Amino acid sequence: MLQVNFIRQNAELVKQRLAVKNFKQPELVDELLQWDEKRKKYQFELDEALAKVNAASKEIGQLMAKGEKEKAEAKKQEVAQLKTSQDNSKLVEAEKEIEKILYQLPNLPSEKVPPGKTPEDNVVVREGGSKPELFKGAVPHWDLIKTYDLVDFETGAKITGSGFPLYKGKGAKLQRALVQYFLDFNTGAGYTEYLPPLLVNEASAYGTGQLPDKEGQMYHATEDNLFLIPTSEVPVTNIYRDEMLKESQLPIKMTAFSACFRREAGSFGKDVRGLNRVHQFDKVEIVQIVNPEKSYDVHLEMVAHVEKLLQTLELPYRILALCGGDMGFASALTYDFEVYSAAQEKWLEVSSVSNFESFQANRMKCRFKDANGKSQLVHTLNGSSLALPRIVACLLENNQTENGINLPKALHQYFGAEGISK
Repeated sequence: MLQVNFIRQNAELVKQRLAVKNFKQPELVDELLQWDEKRKKYQFELDEALAKVNAASKEIGQLMAKGEKEKAEAKKQEVAQLKTSQDNSKLVEAEKEIEKILYQLPNLPSEKVPPGKTPEDNVVVREGGSKPELFKGAVPHWDLIKTYDLVDFETGAKITGSGFPLYKGKGAKLQRALVQYFLDFNTGAGYTEYLPPLLVNEASAYGTGQLPDKEGQMYHATEDNLFLIPTSEVPVTNIYRDEMLKESQLPIKMTAFSACFRREAGSFGKDVRGLNRVHQFDKVEIVQIVNPEKSYDVHLEMVAHVEKLLQTLELPYRILALCGGDMGFASALTYDFEVYSAAQEKWLEVSSVSNFESFQANRMKCRFKDANGKSQLVHTLNGSSLALPRIVACLLENNQTENGINLPKALHQYFGAEGISK
């Protein structure tokens, strides 16, 4: 959430940076400033009335001390009338309207964000790995999972609905192997492991920016007003909601495995085949809470961490700097990782690594005391490390042979074999 003081002092800059994100409601900035002026006016009037009450109350004490009871009683009636006339309803309304608008304003993009409106405007930062040359007759992963009996989409649809895959046999084992490998890789780099709840309350969803922006994409347990998490970033980051940290506690490095749930409303077409786009999937996440002065260095460290993980999986990948129009609501700067799907001949996103600066921290009221004892908002960052469905799709497709599917060396001990055979 942006801060009102910053918007008040930099209104035109805020509008310019929101335009980089292709934000369609710049008039909300002016509306917020109008409500802020009203808030200040109502606050002044309330403070002035309170000052009169305090002054009159003090005078009552002085009159009583002098024995002037009649004048004191008259003054008491005056104070009673002043208190009755106090009305803070307008102030409360203004504060609610300000908060409502603030929740609708996305984070401002960093100056490092490239201009653009669509994914086609994203900038490739670098590529790694080599695209495999598949044998004649190679097939996409949705055929491979049938051949090797790894995932049962039809039974998953019967149990729940379309987009809820049922992993089985070696498919389930591969999921477990990947999750354990990712967690070990992250904890080896100093991240503390968590296993979070899969549902969060409304305050948590607002805290990390899923609400109100992604309300239509989240599964909502209406009777209890709880939300199924779209990523473990939500519960893990909210561990520190309403916390005052010590500077010595920073950075805080966390990793978590969870199932993730996304409605993916409006997603249609060829890109949804197989594991390309599903409603429930497993993902391992990394989150850092850091000193604001170090967040962009940490961001690059997290990008390098995910890149190294992909290199160990021996998958061809590329890193993209997302343009303003393709960025997430809460992000100030995002790098996406894509891996190349050889059978589909396309790039598939498997990770986003984002710096949210103080946007989430301001919503969550997460601060720290610096060396001078001054309270500051922390910066928060997160990244997928990694999302499993498209990683599995590319591992199957890129490593298929006529006799089976080979797995990268890093997974052999976790999977218990060098590959998958019939």
